[in-house]
Amino acid sequence: MSLQTTSETELIDNSPKPSVLVNRIDIIDIIRGVALLGILILNIPYFSMEEYYSEPWNQDTSNTNFWVHAVNIIFFEGKMRALFSMVFGAGIILFTTNKEKAGKSATWLFYKRMIWLTLFGLAHAHLILWMGDILYFYGLIGMLAFLFRKMKPKYLAMGVPIVAIIGFVANTLFMQNIRGKYLDYKEAITLQEAGNEIGEKELAAMEVWEETRKDMIPNREEVVEHTALMKGSYSDVASHIRPKAWDGQFKYLIFSIWDMLALMLLGIALYKWGFLTMQWTQSQYKKTIWIGYGVGLPLVIFSFIHNTIHFPNVETALKFFEEHPINWVALIYDFQRILIMMAHVALVILIYQKGYFTTLMNGLRAVGQTAFTNYIMHSVICTLVFFGYGLNQYAEWEYYQLYYLVIGIWIFQLIISPIWLKYFLFGPLEWLWRCLTYGRIQPFVRNNP
Repeated sequence: MSLQTTSETELIDNSPKPSVLVNRIDIIDIIRGVALLGILILNIPYFSMEEYYSEPWNQDTSNTNFWVHAVNIIFFEGKMRALFSMVFGAGIILFTTNKEKAGKSATWLFYKRMIWLTLFGLAHAHLILWMGDILYFYGLIGMLAFLFRKMKPKYLAMGVPIVAIIGFVANTLFMQNIRGKYLDYKEAITLQEAGNEIGEKELAAMEVWEETRKDMIPNREEVVEHTALMKGSYSDVASHIRPKAWDGQFKYLIFSIWDMLALMLLGIALYKWGFLTMQWTQSQYKKTIWIGYGVGLPLVIFSFIHNTIHFPNVETALKFFEEHPINWVALIYDFQRILIMMAHVALVILIYQKGYFTTLMNGLRAVGQTAFTNYIMHSVICTLVFFGYGLNQYAEWEYYQLYYLVIGIWIFQLIISPIWLKYFLFGPLEWLWRCLTYGRIQPFVRNNP
């Protein structure tokens, strides 16, 4: 099977390369394309649905929304984000290898690239108004991952279980802090409702919880207010989105670093091990699929059922945390998503190696090669469809109906991306990013014979 390639590596070094290297770069573009399209599955509800949107049906097995949501959680939630981060890590090696082999330093060039990505992320969040932006985090965390790029793969891969455990501990401490505030509040309210006089301690506890609640657990009236803002003007939407984006990018940044860093390092390790460059045997990829799905799917299904039973709404979630200081089931999360993500990648590689779905693979390769442009396109389309200053469809659709739009966007990008790359070397945003990184205008139009 022959797929056209114009990778970062090929464009910075035009020396002849063995065909196997071209294929290796192709498969990474394809995997990136899968991650890019898959991540829209999880992002689109946050563009379009009001807070607590799933409460009316998340225990109703007769509802179509329930089963669409179940499929998304089991097969895609966390996996696509992990896949995107992993491929980003592999991209660090692709960007630096040829330069360093030629005796050139890639450090300043790479850091310029990440600084611009961080700035793009800020613009994405605060101008296009997507609170779930990942470019900002990838820019910052990519700078950290770069420092580990020459480490042995086995040490890089060890970061995943270590970070999973650290993440579980950090999240538990974070939740226990919230739980402590909630228990202090409950104690104060109980005293007040019993007719007892409450002091400064109890008043302070009530104020602290109210601040936390408003920040993280809006009540029903606030949900209505937020929905009205999302259906309002650009400034109305911005007044709701920007504070949340700002908190995620700065206030809670420390909680976001470790997961993405570990997955980027895993991507570097898997690239060095040959997993991402098709150097494994087909039997090894098949074993990865069997282990990944065989262990990961039972774990995630168990976790999904547990969460469905214990967290159908805010009230029951608070009751659960009131009675359980530690949610041990949460420890499953990182392990199941890495297992399933690895199985997804191995499956894609096997399909590619066997020469199946050539047209689809070409489309995915092109989508992956123009991932930056296509990622921003997701946000532009979704904000203009759902936000008040666009078609004002926010909180108007059923959950399952969102995926008609997702499929439409997929089809459009799978068709338009290969067509674009017939005439241009890069997607428009990839080209702009490249120009800013290198500090000069880069070739853009493809010189086809």
